[in-house]
This record gives sequence, structure tokens and C-alpha cells, in this order.
Amino acid sequence: MRRVLPCLALTIPLLIAGCGSTPPSRGPAYRSLSAEQSSDIAIHALGLVGTPYRYGGNTPESGFDCSGLIGYVYKSRAGVAPPRTVAQLSGFGQPVSTRELRTGDLVIFGSGRPFHAGIYVGEGRFVHAPSTGGTVRLDRLDNRYWARQSTTFRRP
Repeated sequence: MRRVLPCLALTIPLLIAGCGSTPPSRGPAYRSLSAEQSSDIAIHALGLVGTPYRYGGNTPESGFDCSGLIGYVYKSRAGVAPPRTVAQLSGFGQPVSTRELRTGDLVIFGSGRPFHAGIYVGEGRFVHAPSTGGTVRLDRLDNRYWARQSTTFRRP
């Protein structure tokens, strides 16, 4: 059984409030997710906290690895099918600067060869499926470990 975070009720209004910014223009071919889709993605990702990690997993029933979690959430909430590997995710969508970051954006870790990814949920936090034996969890970008990693952001 998945554990629901007690702070989820407090987090949802903050997420919804933080989604209203308009992304910068990316040209005629760029179609950004709507604020509602971005909010749905973040809320759905938060609801999966506690799901077991499983390498190659891509459903709540089987568990998730990091890219499987992203694919499941984006497909179910926005109808977008992201690439399956972290390396491919690092080129998916459009780059986003830290100051443009909003809920639903991808967080990619690693320079040159990316090694991990998650979904930004606002206020410096992201949801990810970290490692074997663990579960999907909520972490902070300024956490000692993650703050030392090279980080880029993408908006599908």
C-alpha cells in the first residue's frame, strides 16, 4: 500500500498557484504543456510517492525506475509519451532555466552523460524513483547530494 504524504493537502494549493506562469515563446513548432497539465503531472507524481522502485518498471503495480515514472505520469496526465531512457529524456522538450522552472518540468541530473531524472513539483522539490530497494520519493534540489550534481531542466 502506498503511503500518502501528510503534507500533500498543503502542497496541492501551492502547486496550483505556482503553475500560472507563461512559458517563453519557443517558435511555432513548440507546444508547451498547459498550466493545468503541468499541475496534474505534479499532483499525480506526488500521489505515487511510496511506490516501490523496480529497474525497468513503468506502472504502479510493477514499480518504477526513474524514466518509467516520468513516462507513466506524462502519458496518463498529458497524453505525452516521453522517451524511455534518461539519455533520451535529456534532449526531450525544450531547455528551461532555473528562473523559468515550473511544476511538471523534468529535472535531469548529470553532465555529459545524464544518470537520473525526476519531475519538478514546486518549491525546490522533485519526485523521483531513486534506486533498487527504495521507493518513489520526494526530495529537495538543495539536498546535500542533489545540490552537488549537475542539473538541467526540460519542459516537454
